Amino acid sequence: MDNFTKVSVAQDARTELHDKLSLTGAEISVNNLPAGAGVPFVHSHKKNEEIYIILSGKGKAVIDDETVELNAGDFMRIAPSAKRQFFAGNDSEISFVCIQVKENSLEGYTADDAVIAE
Repeated sequence: MDNFTKVSVAQDARTELHDKLSLTGAEISVNNLPAGAGVPFVHSHKKNEEIYIILSGKGKAVIDDETVELNAGDFMRIAPSAKRQFFAGNDSEISFVCIQVKENSLEGYTADDAVIAE
């Protein structure tokens, strides 16, 4: 188990995984908002972009005063400087994952970063 860490996540309102998984290059959170609820603050970032993956339900994000409807299966990237806030639908909860990484830090990916084991 030296080369991996595994955890299970409950249906808490928010679970941050950086400590639980000993992450060194990203922050990941799992978020669950009940119907009619919203994240209680607007925020932006200094250096990190965020990638949102909508797992279930529906809701909306308000990004720089623009409303974006969200549904299960949606993926969205938000630039660091954008002001954002998330809400569940009035008649639906929403569950989503947020991945936070330093903007412009990706140097290799998929096959470019892979090494075939023998």
